[in-house]
Amino acid sequence: MANFYTDHPEIKFNLESSPLMQRIVELKENGYADKDSFDYAPEDYADAIDSYNRVLEVAGDITANTIFPNSEDVDAEGPHCEDGRVRYASKTYENLEATRKAGLNGVTMPRRFGGLNFPITAYTAINEMIASADAGFENIWSLQDCIETLYEFGDEDQRSRFIPRVCAGETMSMDLTEPDAGSDLQRVMLKATYSEEDKCWYLNGVKRFITNGDSDIHLVLARSEEGTHDGRGLSMFIYDKRDGGVNVRRIENKLGIHGSPTCELVYKNAKAELCGRRKFGLIKYVMALMNGARLGIAAQSVGISQMAYNEALAYAKDRKQFGQAIVNFPAVYEMISNIKARLDAGRALLYQTARYVDIYKGLEDIERTRKLTDEEKAELKLYQKLASACTPLAKGMNSEYANLNAYDSIQVHGGSGYMLEYACQRLYRDARITSIYEGTTQLQTVAALPHITTGTYSQMLEELEAGEVAAEYESLKARAKAMDAKFNEAIETVKAANNNEFTDLCSRHLYELAANCVMSQLMLRDASKAPELFEKSMKVYLNLAEAEVAKHYNFVKSVNVEAMESYRKA
Repeated sequence: MANFYTDHPEIKFNLESSPLMQRIVELKENGYADKDSFDYAPEDYADAIDSYNRVLEVAGDITANTIFPNSEDVDAEGPHCEDGRVRYASKTYENLEATRKAGLNGVTMPRRFGGLNFPITAYTAINEMIASADAGFENIWSLQDCIETLYEFGDEDQRSRFIPRVCAGETMSMDLTEPDAGSDLQRVMLKATYSEEDKCWYLNGVKRFITNGDSDIHLVLARSEEGTHDGRGLSMFIYDKRDGGVNVRRIENKLGIHGSPTCELVYKNAKAELCGRRKFGLIKYVMALMNGARLGIAAQSVGISQMAYNEALAYAKDRKQFGQAIVNFPAVYEMISNIKARLDAGRALLYQTARYVDIYKGLEDIERTRKLTDEEKAELKLYQKLASACTPLAKGMNSEYANLNAYDSIQVHGGSGYMLEYACQRLYRDARITSIYEGTTQLQTVAALPHITTGTYSQMLEELEAGEVAAEYESLKARAKAMDAKFNEAIETVKAANNNEFTDLCSRHLYELAANCVMSQLMLRDASKAPELFEKSMKVYLNLAEAEVAKHYNFVKSVNVEAMESYRKA
């Protein structure tokens, strides 16, 4: 029987292969303090890894044999709006019940709240598999990671009331966007008013494009400070659907991710409670929320890419033309090899990012109970910086790759790929949103730019270059180092121009240079450890990356400040 975990050993490799994993588990388990209180808590590192693998095998079974078989029916039926409430597609309820029974909720939350206390790296593996089976359902399931923000910034009473509910299977949403406030969240105007009489907050206004908007528990960005018009007047609130006051005006009619209801919500005196401190909603809490969501979209994108590869390869092996299977034609096997190479490279970046996030979050969690040592403070600062740098790369590049891989998967299918009978057309529609929501690729570029100009990526590349590779890969390593040199030269060219508009014009090119160089180094590292899994993809990816690096390098070197006028006129 199919299993999306055991069938894809690349996921297990990314879960276990990094030496950082030992530190991650050590931090997450905090000296294995839970082993005497919870019978499912691990006693040591090997026990923890075994626990992750067992749960991931269960997740792999459910995704392959329940969620994936339901995906086409869910896509065709979609959710409905009935009397101000969302009614999911019928088989979405089967998916929710299957994940609840398997205990795949509250995955990263502490055991004292009913969670599994897994690191984000393990959660990312489950997220990827669910997205591979059905990206629309993944949107519903993965929003459980909103609870990370409540855990980090809510008080202990809020944690004790809300986290166990999410661990038991209740759903979440983050209500940020409004009709006049898309990417510019400083313009959010949903009004929050405190009632001295009732000792609570009331929310009034409209939210739009809210994924899973009729969820059980909402995190809501609202304007708490009268007379303000920027981010300093915004706070984060917790809304409990049990209290009423929020109705679904409509469900958007979308191109893809049909299983996930995208809602317009009307708040009318909706009772809510403050999460954290007033006026910190946008400048601190939403940033944390969005970084988690962006890592989730990176995982969703990798899942879509995996299924695009699966569908393309299976069709190419089965489809006969001119007396042989089309997988034997160079034009076809090149496309399939490119899909696999982008998939493996993007996955390497995804899990590298997840590991960075795990370490700094683990240290932050420990800091809630004791002071960190100077060494731990330095470690926290380092991994916060690395996570901040890699998150926009992982989200932006994997979402772009998901779109490209889904496109190529349809191309492998030819005319059949345009027909609704084949899953590749659904993947193509589902992939399109990944480079838009939770911050477009253009916004990921903006987030990455400070790390480009201050040398974060250059330092990462230098450290990766210092790593050993298999002897037979030395010539390939030299090619990767040559790409890194072009990236650094491009940065110096932009800096020397000393023109902000020119920097902005070149920023996407610098972003893609950074990403291609980082992923090339990661692929060399992984192929050296597991050539049976990654050698072919590594060689193909280096070819792809070299072409991309040359293209972006040439742009930066040939387009000067004076040439910008051509782009303005366009």
